[in-house]
Amino acid sequence: MPPTVNDPFSRPLRDLRISVTDRCNFRCPYCMPKEVFGAGYAFMRDPQLMTPIEITRIVRAFRALGVEKVRLTGGEPLLRADVPDLVRALKTEIGVPDVALTTNGWLLEKLAPALHAAGLNRVNVSVDSLDDATAGRMNGLGFSVARVLRGIDAAAALGLPVKINCVVQRGVNDHELVALCEYFRARGHALRFIEFMDVGNTNHWSSSQVVPAREIVERIGAVWPLEPAGPAYRGEVAARYRYRDGRGEIGLISSVTEPFCRDCHRARLSADGKLYTCLFASLGWDVLGCLRSGADDAALAKYVARIWSGRLDRYSDERAELLATGEGRAKVEMSYIGG
Repeated sequence: MPPTVNDPFSRPLRDLRISVTDRCNFRCPYCMPKEVFGAGYAFMRDPQLMTPIEITRIVRAFRALGVEKVRLTGGEPLLRADVPDLVRALKTEIGVPDVALTTNGWLLEKLAPALHAAGLNRVNVSVDSLDDATAGRMNGLGFSVARVLRGIDAAAALGLPVKINCVVQRGVNDHELVALCEYFRARGHALRFIEFMDVGNTNHWSSSQVVPAREIVERIGAVWPLEPAGPAYRGEVAARYRYRDGRGEIGLISSVTEPFCRDCHRARLSADGKLYTCLFASLGWDVLGCLRSGADDAALAKYVARIWSGRLDRYSDERAELLATGEGRAKVEMSYIGG
């Protein structure tokens, strides 16, 4: 077991999320609204982006500090053709026990075989609606959900464990809670509902559009009774509930109404190699710059350890006070560091 590095709140570094690109083929309003990320937006280009070799070296440093899980995100990670090769390197060269991927699913049907062959442990797919009109509104470009659902089926057919992520917004897709549960529990996929969060500065967040996790549980439980299930591991952010009829579970990620900062073990790496210690952070540390300046593996791990050991982030715990006092701050965009 690698040594553990803790922050001042005794939170260990266990989970690393890596954005491999800031680009996406969707324009979801809660993440990458098209009025901001439209024609002319300056996305990253080489050599700003981390190369696969650089990502692998950086992950080796995190692994030395106790990281056990690595999740590849974006933007949309499958827009990078080398993602299967990166998965293989993380599994075979670094020995990361758990390598996962979060995707919008648009390219999953095509790439599922390569990801599975590379050793990917699991995949999370975003599905905010089963209705084409609502799905098109939520992906920002009018795309049908059918192609995403085919991608999920393709991954599942290969034996890849699949979880479904659904961002819930009141008045937009919350009328589909039961329909989503019915569809995915019939197929054996865990469905995770995510409260609409005030990530970044461009998604027009409003507390009036947040559907609290407790309300979601009550609405679903009225159709299929639920019971609480304990966390699968320390630091799990989703509160899990089992269907009492034994047909699977749902999860609730309630960053707004029931914060979980006290046991958050996640670090995030942007596509240009900046380390963020919170999804709601304003500033990142230049890990890629440290690497490119000539740091060896030991020096890179020491640099990361110093950052984590000084980590004081607990934005979700402090959100109400910050908003009430007008002390809200500019935050990094979700599309830049992944969800």
